[in-house]
Amino acid sequence: MSWISIIPFEKAEGHLKRLYQRVTGPNNNVDNIMGVHSLRPHSMEGHMALYKNVLHHKNNSLPKSYLETVGVYVSDLNRCIYCVEHHFAGLQRLLGDENKALELFEALKKERFDELFSEKEKSGLVYARKLTLDQTALKESDIEDLRKNGYDDGEILELNQVVSYFNYANRTVLGLGVTTEGDILGLSPNDNDNPENWGHR
Repeated sequence: MSWISIIPFEKAEGHLKRLYQRVTGPNNNVDNIMGVHSLRPHSMEGHMALYKNVLHHKNNSLPKSYLETVGVYVSDLNRCIYCVEHHFAGLQRLLGDENKALELFEALKKERFDELFSEKEKSGLVYARKLTLDQTALKESDIEDLRKNGYDDGEILELNQVVSYFNYANRTVLGLGVTTEGDILGLSPNDNDNPENWGHR
């Protein structure tokens, strides 16, 4: 499950137990990316708050399916199989069309953005690639390009935060050897109206 110890749900106590109860899916399943924080529950709390507010908040204006697509793309760029598998499964659920999701994933992997993405979506993916792999090359003109393709500044911030979150999550997973063993893929905290509801369904 990981290269460091994880306290399982059934052995958790106190604050950790309470946090686990907030992030559980079916049958008290806790995703390993959350469980890997179990020796320092305060870092799990910070991770979950960031994840929930960046990707699953009612005040986001970019479509959740697009934000998940960006997350899958960033994770694939980072070769983070864990996050690709989780968020691709989540994307399939959001789209409700397995074939469309597979087409999107193939287009992302081969960077054939013209095939399935709008100009706005393509420009966001170009920005995501640069922020992930060549951050110091970013210039104000990259932001201007996003604006020219239909992003307002609030949406640019949303995009930036989703890309940044996935880079953080990817490095958490890759740096600690987290695997999907025992996880239920594709669940997410879908109560966007309540930032305190972290339950995975």
